[in-house]
Amino acid sequence: MSFRAVRRAVALAFVLASVVLRYWFLRVRGPLSMERRALWVQASARSILSGLGIHYTVEGRPPMHGLVVANHLSYLDILIISAAMPCFFVAKAEIDRWPYFGKAARVGGTMFIDRGNLASAQKVSAMIAERLALPIPVLFFPEGTSTDGASLLRFHSRLFEPAIVAGAQVTAAAVSYTIEDGTPERELCWFGDDAFLPHLWKALGTAGFSAEVRFGEPQVYPHRRVAADETQAAIAAMREENSLVLQ
Repeated sequence: MSFRAVRRAVALAFVLASVVLRYWFLRVRGPLSMERRALWVQASARSILSGLGIHYTVEGRPPMHGLVVANHLSYLDILIISAAMPCFFVAKAEIDRWPYFGKAARVGGTMFIDRGNLASAQKVSAMIAERLALPIPVLFFPEGTSTDGASLLRFHSRLFEPAIVAGAQVTAAAVSYTIEDGTPERELCWFGDDAFLPHLWKALGTAGFSAEVRFGEPQVYPHRRVAADETQAAIAAMREENSLVLQ
């Protein structure tokens, strides 16, 4: 049994308990607006990363509104991006049923989508359109699933539509991981048929690692397919640039 994994698991338990206490303290102080919920998620993510000893860096300027799209490698992406900026996530419907994390996501303002259901996609698109009026960005992963990071999947374009209609800015964000001992990034990626808990245990036992999120320049696009293709290309370029810097 990895001592590192045990130590981090204990730290995680304490931090998750403190996250709940912070939420109830905020509730006592008054109703939680959507903006306050997003800020609670950001503070929680920073506490978790600090407790686990996971370092992250931010390149570029995190947007303060509009739509943000990113590549997807792991559940860790949620923590890294949340720490970098307050935002509302779009997540797959299955997460809504996860113990603890599903509830935390709901109170944090996450929108859940059943990607195989047109009615669900339309409902979430309408919710995104409403959130775009707030001073907090909306983030989703247009690949539709997490990958091993070897390449980007083609971006789905449907959820870009609310930003196109509203003339809202769209910002590309690239997430990358570096493991200190040279272990490939894919060992931290949660993809395919990997079960959550075994992978989490492996991640907790991984030697020191850090994360980086790079933000591109915000753009306004004329069509959702153009937005999907150009943000995919921008994220691929940012990840390639990061890999060259690390070589």
